[in-house]
Amino acid sequence: QLQASGGGSVQAGGSLRLSCAASVSPFTINAMGWYRQAPGSERELVAVRSTTGETEKYADSVKGRFTISGDSAKNAVYLQMTNLKPEDTAVYYCFAQTFRNHWGQGTQVTVSS
Repeated sequence: QLQASGGGSVQAGGSLRLSCAASVSPFTINAMGWYRQAPGSERELVAVRSTTGETEKYADSVKGRFTISGDSAKNAVYLQMTNLKPEDTAVYYCFAQTFRNHWGQGTQVTVSS
């Protein structure tokens, strides 16, 4: 079970911070991250981070604007989003990777111009 929070509506140039906490016991989490899906579009990977913090990956469209971080002790992952653009508008889903992906319920991010 994953619980995401922090979505909302902001104007372009604004910031939001998404949080997600995972409870997938007894499985070991190898990585956590975020996907997003805009209306009429496929779900795309936004950012992913290994639980050790050694590996991070970002979509090209968010590099330099979004920062992923995590707390392995809490099985939590965060996404700091800055300089938001209207094209960032989407439902954001957190996931935790064990032997499979576990998904959160999604949180809406709306960026107005």
